[in-house]
Amino acid sequence: MSFPSPLAQPARTTPAAPPPAPPRPDLPVPAPTGGRVVLWIVAAVLAVASLGLAAYFLAFLGTAASIVSGLLALIPLVLVLVAIRMIDRWEPEPRGLVVLALAWGAVASVVIALGVDLVITLVAPGLPDTVSAVLQAPIVEEVAKGAGVLLVFVAARRAFDGPVDGVVYGALVGAGFAFTENILYFADSLVTGGAESAAYTFFLRGILSPFAHVMFTAVTGYALGRAARRGVWGAAALGPWAVGLGGAIGLHALWNGSAVFADFFVLYATFQMPLFILFIVCVVLLRREEARLTRTCLADYAAAGWFSPAEVDMLATGRGRSRAVTWARSLPGDRSAAMRRFIVEATALAAARHRVIGGRDPRAAADERVYLERATRARSDLLVG
Repeated sequence: MSFPSPLAQPARTTPAAPPPAPPRPDLPVPAPTGGRVVLWIVAAVLAVASLGLAAYFLAFLGTAASIVSGLLALIPLVLVLVAIRMIDRWEPEPRGLVVLALAWGAVASVVIALGVDLVITLVAPGLPDTVSAVLQAPIVEEVAKGAGVLLVFVAARRAFDGPVDGVVYGALVGAGFAFTENILYFADSLVTGGAESAAYTFFLRGILSPFAHVMFTAVTGYALGRAARRGVWGAAALGPWAVGLGGAIGLHALWNGSAVFADFFVLYATFQMPLFILFIVCVVLLRREEARLTRTCLADYAAAGWFSPAEVDMLATGRGRSRAVTWARSLPGDRSAAMRRFIVEATALAAARHRVIGGRDPRAAADERVYLERATRARSDLLVG
């Protein structure tokens, strides 16, 4: 007997048999978007622009200063990427989109910001430094970075499920921008003030504030993520994007203003650090919300007999997942890889189920079937060996 959907099966006391295996070795991951061509075009443009940006650095900063500054800029970048990876561990974003978001921040955002700054300098020469720092830089840079987050939202909408996704993509764009901007600042300090000046700049930007741009642009991503959770598509996202952009610009202007109008270190300790701690708390709460949604959606499959309640409990908590991987490692032949694959596929299945329930993605039902087959196959590999 066949049923219109996996969840149309009657409830069972034992897990139902997995669906028939497809004739291929594995099912492909459902394409995240119909905008793949657009993303490939953007990626090609970014590759060409990165070569031009590298040539600009070498010509105006010098080879030695560029290389040394690039190596210094890698240190905070690695720290930030590790933190973003921790945020993204629950439901990892597609690697291609991760690279694209990082590249947009490192290349496109910087090129756009430099170009706009040049035009403003030509049109309005002699603009006070305070205006440039507190108004011009936050607006130009956040719009340039926010455009990259909006691009991912529109062109890869099916991979942009909620607030955590938005924070991740925004953080990646901000991390890329900070990396390239750090190269410029470190090199300028090295050329004009020597090693001591470069070390001080590194302390300010690489030690005290490696997450500044990450936090700013994550606000834009969060707003789009909330819109995604509500089922917003296409041009309707411009409103939430503008709201998030306003928050990012405000935080950026406040950060720059603290260095211009106040004692930076005092404001850093009394306001910026508490703000960063609040940001961390919010991310933790968002991760808990993702875990709750995973539990709720996978409970439907447990009720239909595909998973056991114990498996749902395991999949819905970080501690349960960690213990499951440890247990799988103790099995004959070390089946931890199969367990990790089961966790990834089941989490993607829960996300697809949430899209089905929300009715915001006409292709979510097809994704649900694919991920169900992939998850049950991983489960079978884990248990059968």
